[in-house]
Amino acid sequence: MTQEKRIRGGALLARALKEKGVDQVFTLAGGFCNPALEGFMECQIPVINCPHEQVAGHLADGYTRISRKPAVCLVGPEGFANAVPAMLEAGGERSPVIFVTGSSTLKRQGAGGFKEIDDVAIAAPLVKYSVQITDGERIGEFIDRAWQAATTGYPGPVHVSLPVDIMFSSFDVDAGREERPWKRHARVAQRAWPDPAELDRLLDVISNAERPIVIGGHGIWWSGSEKKLEIMARTLRMPVFNVPYHTKLLSEASEVYMGLADFHQYHPSKSAIHEADVAIMIGGRLDNQMNFGNPPFFPKETTLICVNGSATELENNYAADEVLLSDPGAFLDALSGIGRTWEPWFNLQKERRAAWVAEWETHIAAETTRDEAAGGNMHPLQLSLDVQTEMGNKDWLIFDGGNTHFWNEIAVNMAGWNGQKLGGIMHPGNYSLLGVGVSFGIAAKALHPDSNVVVVSGDGAFLSGGLSIEAAFQEGLPITVVIDNNGGLDCISQQQERLFSNGRHFATDFRDIPFHTMFEGLGGHGELVETRAELLPALRRAMASGKTACLNVKCRGVISPIVAATSDKRDKASIE
Repeated sequence: MTQEKRIRGGALLARALKEKGVDQVFTLAGGFCNPALEGFMECQIPVINCPHEQVAGHLADGYTRISRKPAVCLVGPEGFANAVPAMLEAGGERSPVIFVTGSSTLKRQGAGGFKEIDDVAIAAPLVKYSVQITDGERIGEFIDRAWQAATTGYPGPVHVSLPVDIMFSSFDVDAGREERPWKRHARVAQRAWPDPAELDRLLDVISNAERPIVIGGHGIWWSGSEKKLEIMARTLRMPVFNVPYHTKLLSEASEVYMGLADFHQYHPSKSAIHEADVAIMIGGRLDNQMNFGNPPFFPKETTLICVNGSATELENNYAADEVLLSDPGAFLDALSGIGRTWEPWFNLQKERRAAWVAEWETHIAAETTRDEAAGGNMHPLQLSLDVQTEMGNKDWLIFDGGNTHFWNEIAVNMAGWNGQKLGGIMHPGNYSLLGVGVSFGIAAKALHPDSNVVVVSGDGAFLSGGLSIEAAFQEGLPITVVIDNNGGLDCISQQQERLFSNGRHFATDFRDIPFHTMFEGLGGHGELVETRAELLPALRRAMASGKTACLNVKCRGVISPIVAATSDKRDKASIE
């Protein structure tokens, strides 16, 4: 008699994820996870082994953000603690990453098992769904539940804990298949359709507006509606702003895109938001960046409308004057057909953007002239502007850091106004977590292998997450890392100098770190750049080398407008 084939719980997990269409797993291989890794190998799901679990989480997050398809981060119990920051970052951007923990034995739970922690409880506040599988027969069911939670309504990361005794135990190959659902493939996410009467009423409010604006949030990206956003804005001549820290919904070169809805990183947004009689936030949240919907960000006289694709999001936006439960794409389609345009109001915002760009161009030209005359280090804004001149319309720009992030936000708006088009832009999300840049760059290269990927990182941000560069070498995914090296945590030291009574900074300086030689030692290309004249030739050599490369660029510390506003506490800044 032939014995029925049985497989381990880890293989059941892998098969369940394969059925959902998962095509990439990131991990730091550990003994608790070996059956799952064997299952991924048998299912031919690619696995990238990372130097740290936080790196694995950020890579999975970056891969998911770009592809809009869940990737998996697999870690052991002690590695789960290392992956927590990646859960936080993914949650801030509503990125539906599947975090899987190979956890301590279920049989002796609560008795002090090897590496036992309550991973489900720790993850619960950071993700949409956190569960421990207690029966191997139900592995497929809980992957179904996790996938549904991650990808529907208000998307976001999820966490599944699979105890090691279940991971290693043997089960029938068809375990859990005797009950519905018979088909376990990923279903098309269901979308909320607006109530016709409420939709018509709000469209009437908008059509009667004199100065409407749109503020786009993450919901537009995850619903795949950014093209509809651009069509609507072009048709109606309605200005569009992007929620800070979230994925860019439109190219900076788009004529309908004005900039961030942030008074300090893009100060013309203040005039537009304060003068608007109707502000339509689509797929966003009235959180701290929007001052919770309150003055002085949104004036009391402004009609504030929030359109979201899930009831959860609308609950978060209870302070809005008007709300509508609707898939962003469905709402944008309906809005496009209201039969009115706002050309003069739209042109005013374009004129303001042009004046803002001209003002910054004059300012940075003067700063750079002084720097070069004095033999000083580069201004970080000049660094970012120069880097973009060497990038094409299929290339990806990633930026990471404190002031480095903020200066790059200004630079991409300036370059976009002048016609610069990029394949994509990525940066830290809502929690402004340092150290994600290199991981995001590797994810972008994995999905766009024929594009140049350039990461502009502050030195502090690179020290936080730069170990992830080993994955680029290991996987043959060459990226170029440009380090804005100002010798310390400049964003923090500048705040200290305004806060501390002695006007000094403390515990924020670094030694002179030779980042470029680190890359050379790993087998890559590295160069030290001390003047602006050296930058572009070095960047061309780095991108042409075919290697993972580092330009260690000596820059001076310059406080960005948003950090200055926050530390001075004179205005209500959008990040406060």
